[in-house]
Amino acid sequence: MATKTYSVSGKDASIDLIRHAGSLSYEELPDELVNLTKQCILDTLGVTTGASGLAPEGRMAFEYVRDMGGAPESTILGFGGKAPAQWAAFVNGSLGHMLDYDDVEPGGGHHSIATVPVAFAAAEKEGAIGGREMIAVVAAGQDLMARIALSITIPEWTMNEGWFPTNLLGYLGGAVVAGRLYGLNEGQLENALGIAFNQLSGSRQMAVAEATHMRSMQAGFTGQGAVMAADLARRGVTGPKQILEGRYGFYKTYVRCEPDWGQLTGGLGDYFPLLQCHAFKVWPACAATRPSNAAILNLRREHDLNPGDIDEVVVLGGNMHTELLSEPIELKRRPETSIDAKYSIPFTSAVAMAKGNVTLSAYTDQGLHDPEVLAMADRVRYQPLPPEENHFVPGIEIHTRDGRRLFQRVEALPGAPGNPASQDLLESKFRDCVSFSASPVAPANADRVIEMVNNLETVSDVGEIVRLLAPAYGTP
Repeated sequence: MATKTYSVSGKDASIDLIRHAGSLSYEELPDELVNLTKQCILDTLGVTTGASGLAPEGRMAFEYVRDMGGAPESTILGFGGKAPAQWAAFVNGSLGHMLDYDDVEPGGGHHSIATVPVAFAAAEKEGAIGGREMIAVVAAGQDLMARIALSITIPEWTMNEGWFPTNLLGYLGGAVVAGRLYGLNEGQLENALGIAFNQLSGSRQMAVAEATHMRSMQAGFTGQGAVMAADLARRGVTGPKQILEGRYGFYKTYVRCEPDWGQLTGGLGDYFPLLQCHAFKVWPACAATRPSNAAILNLRREHDLNPGDIDEVVVLGGNMHTELLSEPIELKRRPETSIDAKYSIPFTSAVAMAKGNVTLSAYTDQGLHDPEVLAMADRVRYQPLPPEENHFVPGIEIHTRDGRRLFQRVEALPGAPGNPASQDLLESKFRDCVSFSASPVAPANADRVIEMVNNLETVSDVGEIVRLLAPAYGTP
């Protein structure tokens, strides 16, 4: 195989990334990345299917697409039936974040929900796409998104610049995936990325104070836009070039920084940043709740605490995400919707302390009104710290009724590279999520999906996988 060379000076960065993403093969992927990609696919299928039965806005999105009609090209997970590929990607991408249980990557983005639903939608439309190609295209799309996120040199860029990285970068990662599966050549793929670039969006205003449905549906829009971009490029529509380094490209207009060009294009094909920074969620809530969850559950277990022992739980310091998820305290203690609860450190901390775990049932209507959890939430407060005392990761201080003050800060979070989620845990999580499907999925089907994804490189038609998760119900 010929050696590939790329610049790390910023010159031709866009075409270098496109050329790499467009040609990355299964055989070039390290075994560790192949395994991680398969886990990402299984995890995404699970959280997407589960949302169909748990998130009311999921049915709204499904019914919108069902009523629109169109060619039955690609499967809608959880609900069943088929829709045009771009609209199946819209529904499935939207469902992907509604439980806030999907995996998380650099900058707080959710790359799997921006790539995996697109991959299945495009693969079904094309027909008989094999598992090796599916692994390669998902890995390529995620690699592009991770590199762009890591190249941004502004501290806390998603907060300071006001972007949701899934929304902002998902169009580009999704366009790589759809374009690859549609067989686009290099020039067409460059056009697809340019068309996708013209759609970039995702302001954090969607999640200020009470979260809106737009917070959960971010990858629905990117998935629909990505498939459309690839479709238009295949028909000959052109898009702008130099979308990253250009005069009005990504870095000059969206994040307004001089990027780390080495992070963007260094080691293409040899270095895969996802292996160092990807994390699976072991709790179904915003990633910023993980440090407090981990510390509370550790302290609860280590000191054999029960809810009656607790006088107060104090969340100390942390980053801007910690503050966003902790204030205003009155709303965060009494969230009215599931997505608001998942975006609340006080409520989620109360669940962890009261129940000894954080599960999907905590965010159902019954869970939101659980008197034991609400009583505990009244004992959770957030305390910012002065800069000289603060730490990027919040600490948890538990005050007990017998006068003890117990402190812990957890940096090696469960599910993160230094403390990875086990295959057994991910399979159990998948089964739990699928059990909430809007249209019931037989346990044997769930087991078969796990088997097929675990051996994805041997599957000749990946469309068989999603069809096991979506019986012929509610066909658009």
